[in-house]
Amino acid sequence: MLDDKTISDLHKAFAGSPNGFLVVDQGQPSFAVLPYQTYQTLRQAQGMPKKKIKKVLVTGGAGYIGSHTVKLLLDEGFEVVVFDNLSTGRREAVGDTELVMGDLADRTALDKVFKKNKFDAVIHFAASIEVEESVADPAKYYQNNVVNGLNLLDAMAQNGVSKIVFSSSAAVYGEPDKTPIHEDSSCNPTNPYGETKLAFEKILKWYAGAYGISSVSLRYFNAAGALGEEGLGYDKSLRHTHLIPRVLDAALGKTAEIEVFGKDYKTPDGTCVRDYIHVLDLASAHIASLHKLEKDSGAHVYNVGTGKGYSVLEIIDAAVEVTGRMIPMKFADRRPGDPAKIFADSSKLQKELGWKPEHDLKSIIQSSWEWQKSS
Repeated sequence: MLDDKTISDLHKAFAGSPNGFLVVDQGQPSFAVLPYQTYQTLRQAQGMPKKKIKKVLVTGGAGYIGSHTVKLLLDEGFEVVVFDNLSTGRREAVGDTELVMGDLADRTALDKVFKKNKFDAVIHFAASIEVEESVADPAKYYQNNVVNGLNLLDAMAQNGVSKIVFSSSAAVYGEPDKTPIHEDSSCNPTNPYGETKLAFEKILKWYAGAYGISSVSLRYFNAAGALGEEGLGYDKSLRHTHLIPRVLDAALGKTAEIEVFGKDYKTPDGTCVRDYIHVLDLASAHIASLHKLEKDSGAHVYNVGTGKGYSVLEIIDAAVEVTGRMIPMKFADRRPGDPAKIFADSSKLQKELGWKPEHDLKSIIQSSWEWQKSS
């Protein structure tokens, strides 16, 4: 960090020479001081070599999507450090990977992990993610998803880490005008969860220009599935709020029935339609995003989905087929903040990053079922 006098002197120097200046030692220039945006323009014009990403900090890496991504990172030869408070993550999900127990609200803990390690990039999963809870307690979501996220970005800037892959959400779109949803579709979130994800995306855009922190924001659609043979899946000890685990709980008899929230949406069968993507496909999108940041600066946004939507009743029917069990169900009132129909156009991600989904709905439900049945 520069001291206050040095910063003051630099301000005075820029006031007299706003385009930059040379520092001269005994008649010879020692170095040039330039505005950061000017430096970035020169850097890109000169085609300076891009640094390969080797070491990655994964916030929330002990969680459901985070732990699958950590597994793929390790398989690809990356060095990984996980930063997680384990409020929803599982210690066993990261195996022998270095785990730093910490919270993004704790700047001291963040500074410590950045000073100890020389990270090339960050993958940021740590967040509160429940739509219904966000409506009931928006303060928690703005604090955790926005304020704590700013702590992370500030720690990155202060420690020279300039690349981040952000776990965003299709919730930024709200009730879409049309489907499938493109990245340039209007963003009108219908709940605080989506608002906080969109707010952080906007922050990343401005941080790219002001501080040179390049980013990829991945707008997830509905993650599901598991990698049970590696001991990876959603935390079965938690109360499930996502559809597929709740349906499979009913198939196992862990719950008496599955509640279907709303039956009067403007969809073919009256129930909500969503795009379900296998968690491994989602994890692979993060690897592709790191490679994107090795080559390109700026703030980039991509949808991550399959491009096909399934209604709640279609998911239940598919689960009956996979499990061979009847699944009791009943209709309930709509949940606040639930749009009727959301599914993705992910062609931009496929074209620019060379990514594509490898798993279909049956694979998603089958892997979830195997995980759900395991002890």
